[in-house]
Amino acid sequence: QVQLEESGGGSVQAGGSLRLSCVGSGYTYSEYQMAWIRQAPGKEREAVAIIDQDGIITYADSVKGRFTISQEYAKNTLYLQMNSLQPEDTAMYYCAADPRDLSAIQALGAPHKYWGQGTQVTVSS
Repeated sequence: QVQLEESGGGSVQAGGSLRLSCVGSGYTYSEYQMAWIRQAPGKEREAVAIIDQDGIITYADSVKGRFTISQEYAKNTLYLQMNSLQPEDTAMYYCAADPRDLSAIQALGAPHKYWGQGTQVTVSS
């Protein structure tokens, strides 16, 4: 059974930084595409950072140059370093995993099969 658990959310002022972590279990980490997906109230979900099974990384335009996705296979852990946070980054952030070979365009639509429970990020101006 695939399980994902996020941590690291919180409240920061604009311009601040946070690092999110996601520990996975119940699957072979390297065989899954991993993603960070966010959803704000009243808005559609948005995949902000994706790393596929070959290690290829894709970012949403809204976070390019500010967010960095990385993973540590030995710990089955996915990270999202978020710098220069802005109020529009406020959302629930989810870690997601999918065993399929999703293209970047597909993945940005956040169709991932397995999701964690989410961690809240709030950025104040």
